[in-house]
Amino acid sequence: MGKGAKGKKDKGKNKKAAKGRSGKLAAAVVEHAAEQDELVAEHEADAVEEIKDIGNALRVGKGFELALVNTSGTPGFTGNKLDGKAALQACEAELSDQLERLWAESTAGGKRSVLLIVQGMDTSGKGGIMRHVISVNPEGVRATAFKAPTKEELSHDFLWRIDRALPAPGQLGVFDRSQYEDVLVVRVHDIVPQEVWSKRYAQINAFERKVVAAGTTVVKVMLHISRDEQKARLLQRLDSPEKYYKFNPGDVDERGQWDAYMEAYQAVLDKTSTIGAPWHVVPADRKWYARLAVQQLLLDALRDMNLQWPPADFDVEGERKRLALS
Repeated sequence: MGKGAKGKKDKGKNKKAAKGRSGKLAAAVVEHAAEQDELVAEHEADAVEEIKDIGNALRVGKGFELALVNTSGTPGFTGNKLDGKAALQACEAELSDQLERLWAESTAGGKRSVLLIVQGMDTSGKGGIMRHVISVNPEGVRATAFKAPTKEELSHDFLWRIDRALPAPGQLGVFDRSQYEDVLVVRVHDIVPQEVWSKRYAQINAFERKVVAAGTTVVKVMLHISRDEQKARLLQRLDSPEKYYKFNPGDVDERGQWDAYMEAYQAVLDKTSTIGAPWHVVPADRKWYARLAVQQLLLDALRDMNLQWPPADFDVEGERKRLALS
C-alpha cells in the first residue's frame, strides 16, 4: 500500500474515532441532563416549602441602601440550588394558569394587565428571565427590549415609546430595560443636562400612576449583580465561541462607570419606589435564585388580582344538546 493510500485510510479512521467520541459525549450530556431533570422533579413538593415571603424581603422601602445588598444572597428562600430549580419548576403550572386567567378575563371585556419591568447591569440575567420564567405562556406575553432610541423616538418625549409598548388588556408586558434608562444611562454619560433628567423621576411616577389607574399592575425588578460576578460572566462569553454573539465590547467600557451606575440606581430606587409601583431588588449572582424570585413576584401580583374564569355568555346545556345532535 502506498503512503498516500495509507494516509487517507488513517485519516478516515481518525475521523470515525472522533465522530464516535463526539457521539458518546453528546449522549452523556443528554443522559446527565435527564438525570438532573429527574432529580429536580423529585424535589418539587419539598422545595416549594422553602419559599417564604420573597416579595416583602425584596421590596424597596424607606432608607433602603443598594450598597448593603448581598448579591449572592437568597432572601425569602431557605433552600439550595437544587431546591430553587425544583421550586421554579413546581410553580410553572400555576403561573401559566394565572396568565391564562388574565387573558380569559380580557375576552369578557376585562381591562386589566400586568407589566414586568426588568432593569440591571449588563449580564445580570435579563434574558434568562424571558427564557426560564416568562416562556410558560408566550401567547399572552408582549415583550419589548428597549435599545438606544431611534431617530423617530428621539423626536418625541422620552415616555412616548414606553407608552406605545404597554401591554393590552389580558397581556403580560415585559420590558427588558425601560423608561429608567432615561435616568440611568443619560445621567451617567451626560447625554442630557441634569436639569432635564432630574425632572424625569417625577414624570415617571406620574406616568406609572396613570398606567396603574388604567388597570395595569406594575412589577419593577432590578437584577443586582456584583462587579466581580459581571466580570466572570463576561469572561465566560470570551471563553466560549458559542457565546461570542452575546459579547459586546461596550460592556467592558461600561464597567468603568460602575460606581456612577450604582449611584444612579440608588437615586432611582429612592425616588421612584412608590406604593402603587414599588421596586424589588433581586440579588442576581445566583441565576437560579433570581429566576425563582421574579417568578414569585409575578405570582404574588397575579394572585392579588384574584383572577376568575369568565362565566359563559351562552346556554351551556343548550349547546351540549345541540352538540350531541350534530
